[in-house]
Amino acid sequence: MHVASAPGDSGLGTGEVRRRHIVWKAVAVGGVAGLLASAFRGSLEGVEHLREHLVAGVSGWLSLPAALLLGALGGGTGVWLVRRFAPHAAGSGIPHLKAVLLREAEPEWKRLLPVKFLGGVTAIGGGMALGREGPTVQMGSAVGHFISDLFRVRVGEGERRALISAGAGAGLAAAFNAPLSGLVFVLEELHGNFTPVMFVAAFLASVSGDVVARLTLGELPVFHITGMTAPGVVTLPWAALLGVAAGVFGVLFNRGLLATLDLRERLMRWPAFPVGAAAGAFVGFVGWTVPGLAGSGGPLVQMALSGKIALSLLPLFVLARFSLTMVSYGSGAAGGIFAPLLVLGALGGIWFGTGLHLLFQSSHSLTPQVFAVLGMGAMFTAIVRAPLTGIVLLIELTGVYDFMLPLLVSCMMAYGVAEWLGNAPIYEALRERAQPVPAVAKVER
Repeated sequence: MHVASAPGDSGLGTGEVRRRHIVWKAVAVGGVAGLLASAFRGSLEGVEHLREHLVAGVSGWLSLPAALLLGALGGGTGVWLVRRFAPHAAGSGIPHLKAVLLREAEPEWKRLLPVKFLGGVTAIGGGMALGREGPTVQMGSAVGHFISDLFRVRVGEGERRALISAGAGAGLAAAFNAPLSGLVFVLEELHGNFTPVMFVAAFLASVSGDVVARLTLGELPVFHITGMTAPGVVTLPWAALLGVAAGVFGVLFNRGLLATLDLRERLMRWPAFPVGAAAGAFVGFVGWTVPGLAGSGGPLVQMALSGKIALSLLPLFVLARFSLTMVSYGSGAAGGIFAPLLVLGALGGIWFGTGLHLLFQSSHSLTPQVFAVLGMGAMFTAIVRAPLTGIVLLIELTGVYDFMLPLLVSCMMAYGVAEWLGNAPIYEALRERAQPVPAVAKVER
């Protein structure tokens, strides 16, 4: 990252907006984004528990039709809401946010906020293998736009873009109880540079958003790790090997996701509800076949970290979750890929670590659960290509700082392999895919 203040640069110079003018607005953005993220997270958990309760409450073979029906209703309704009222709310929304910050798309919050919220709750709550972090990031950026409008921040000034970015960071911080990750995500992924104003706005919004989320939902890390031996230096070669594997798999994930979206474009002439219902029914069937596979996947990651998944089932789980993610995201529903890729990283890492443990049973540093954490960080880095965000995020998600050195190794190896294979970061690829007309042509018109 570098300090940017040149005219026409995408960064913010102190001549464009003063830090003291943005302080209380950034805190307000973070507070509102935190409340919205907390409401979204609570609603999702409630709807997911309701779906599981309804399916479990039906006896015998009738539980399968119940799972299919609930999945179809959730998926169909979620896709219909997005396509009918706010097409830019499809998917995670982060590529659209990046396009807004690059002035390739217009920001809009009045339709985005209700559609993203309701569409995400119905689709993810219905069992779609999508995450809550993408919607909270996009909704947080919409809150930044709302606050800018509310206080009449002038269009074209750096303050408006700083508040939109800060809201995105607050959304990520509140989704994962990870304030540093929200800050680093804004600086590394959304802007790729460092300016004092952007830092102040993103820092204040991420902290205030996280405080609100902790007050409403609790202060524990998202994932709980107990009784795990701190990884030693002997872990580093294996962390590097896992990073190489994650780099290759991350490239396959990105290409698979783009191919799925190409297929969806060919189905755009079909009505939205049947497309979403078909995807939801498929997810419902898989979730009924193996309970726990559907949905955002948080419990599945916790099972991997607790060592409660049989080695023989791990290949099936990896393949199933990969397929569910492709189908869910490809449907056009509102939901992110942060959580799904973390699930794949955890499953792949525990698979890798369990194999090592069987080979070197005398080594206490090769605990399989260690590699589940390393796999999540490496997979995130390979797909998103934001290694610093991945490292900080995993430390905050687990609350364990002993993973720092092997995380650095696995993430940087994953980054290097993905770059060497010539694959574009997923959010850049999605943004460019959604911009068929060059930005220069748009300005000229």
